Amino acid sequence: MDQSAQREEHLATSPDETVAEGTRPARRFRLIRHTDVTGVSGTGPVADGVQWADGTVALHWSGCQPATSVWQKGIDAVIAVHGHDGGSTIHWLDEPSSSHPRAD
Repeated sequence: MDQSAQREEHLATSPDETVAEGTRPARRFRLIRHTDVTGVSGTGPVADGVQWADGTVALHWSGCQPATSVWQKGIDAVIAVHGHDGGSTIHWLDEPSSSHPRAD
């Protein structure tokens, strides 16, 4: 078995391990909307997201107009735009690793 096939097999059988030396696992979260100030997304869980090892965030909106966006400046940028002064909050689904950017 060549190295590429061994790596693919390893990744398929060990999803909880880091992908490469020195990287951190992604951290999942849910955007919870308490007040729908725009009248578009409703309240409750409205989007799911992932914070990658470098702090970049991918945010996926559910609902009748699903969309995915990437936030290079991370979770703070997501909160600045979609937080609506506390009308929406981040609910982390995974515990932070010691090397994740802090954003609680």
